Amino acid sequence: MDFTINTYVQLLHSLKNAGYSFQTFEEFLVSPKKRTIILRHDVDLLPENSLRFASIQHNLGIHGTYYFRVVPESWDEKIIIGIKEMGHEIGYHYETMDTSSISLKSQNSRHSAADLIDLAYDEFVKHLEVFKKLAPVKTICMHGSPKSKYDNKEIWKKHDYKALGIIGEPYFDVDFNKVFYITDTGRRWDGFKVSVRDRVQTSYKQTYHSTDDIIRAVMRKDLPDQVMFTFHPQRWHNEKIKWVKELVLQNLKNVVKQKFYVTTNVKKDYI
Repeated sequence: MDFTINTYVQLLHSLKNAGYSFQTFEEFLVSPKKRTIILRHDVDLLPENSLRFASIQHNLGIHGTYYFRVVPESWDEKIIIGIKEMGHEIGYHYETMDTSSISLKSQNSRHSAADLIDLAYDEFVKHLEVFKKLAPVKTICMHGSPKSKYDNKEIWKKHDYKALGIIGEPYFDVDFNKVFYITDTGRRWDGFKVSVRDRVQTSYKQTYHSTDDIIRAVMRKDLPDQVMFTFHPQRWHNEKIKWVKELVLQNLKNVVKQKFYVTTNVKKDYI
């Protein structure tokens, strides 16, 4: 079965045995290696699953990057600290355009798009300071909710995250014509077909559907030299009931996303 912890471990072993190095996103930005893997993890739900991923990597002597949301279903300070202490990078999975728009809507008043962006930025700064009490945050990554009409990256059209000591955001600071990007969005490795937000411009043509497809590509030496993987650890389970539940829910979600595409641009002057 795909998307089990056992399959995940097999993938890591195949990459390590193929001679790839592993870098956090921060390390890659500072000093990219020629043949390297960036293990990115979006901790959207079930942070204990991310802790399990981090422990597996730690036992293999490799490190990754973990992006946490500032919402109850993701935020767990004990787990954040635990993952940091294993040597992994901690980053901020921000969604303040979404959360600020909800706040403004609850006030039942008219606000310009610029007002929303400013409020989202202020909330971002506040959350970043909370993160920095737990770990040195150097990179960030937007959270893309398919249910929202807002693109959380919109705040960087007006503000500059590098002025806050942030050195990188994957969707702005990686040349995906040189770095192969692959994500388990949609609980499949060709999930860009059903993804609303998690898309990149790239010259790479190869695609993979299953984790076994990727492992076979590694063994054939067909995988590019520089790769960024994005994992959503809440999708990976060894327990059969949890595995089946995630499979059914994600397949339903994929159908909904295909039928109801959510625009990624703020097109109105007022909300």
